[in-house]
Amino acid sequence: MNNYITIHDLGLVEYEDALEFQLKLFNEIVSTKISNRRNNTKIKTKNHLVFVEHNSVYTLGKSGEINNLLINENDLKTKKIKFFKTNRGGDITYHGPGQLVCYPILDLDNFFTDIHKYLRCLEETVILTLKDFKISGERSENETGVWLNPNSADARKICALGVKASRWVTMHGLALNVNNDLSFFNHIIPCGIKNKSITSISVECNNNIEMELVKEKIINNFLKVFSAKQNNLI
Repeated sequence: MNNYITIHDLGLVEYEDALEFQLKLFNEIVSTKISNRRNNTKIKTKNHLVFVEHNSVYTLGKSGEINNLLINENDLKTKKIKFFKTNRGGDITYHGPGQLVCYPILDLDNFFTDIHKYLRCLEETVILTLKDFKISGERSENETGVWLNPNSADARKICALGVKASRWVTMHGLALNVNNDLSFFNHIIPCGIKNKSITSISVECNNNIEMELVKEKIINNFLKVFSAKQNNLI
């Protein structure tokens, strides 16, 4: 077992480039696990936490409904927004500058083999991070992600989750709204959930938030929740 996690900070990258990077790490871990099984070896698998911001893009999960994209192809081109169907769970969401996206590429055999628990741990990481900014994040029953006032008329989502796992290796992850332009969410039904709004840390704090500080809090809380240790920062 290996509970060390390597942190990667890729900065602002296109969605497809980040996906390629994820797949490289993901496939390396899967290959190690297959080799261990075939050769009866015990080579430790690696774990990664990748931070990125994306240029404007809508991504649709494998269980999502295309009708939740409310603009056509020409409008996407005019507004310079890309669109991708991707292999994560969940429905449609938006990524853009000022939003912190975290992709944990973990071998859950190093931690626990329970996808439900994994999702709850990702939510807990965000809830603890929001608490550091004096924001009360909560779960919403039967709705993955992190919300504010989820059971009220003022319910608003601040973080979306969508993951994929194979052979207990994870990819994709969470998207936390920090300083991003929330108007882009007006062109979709976020996560396929109607009549609930979207918010960000900067809106709730009424102040622009230093992204590096948010990353620092996410790392600290992620390591705490997963009982993990940090490798070198890349």
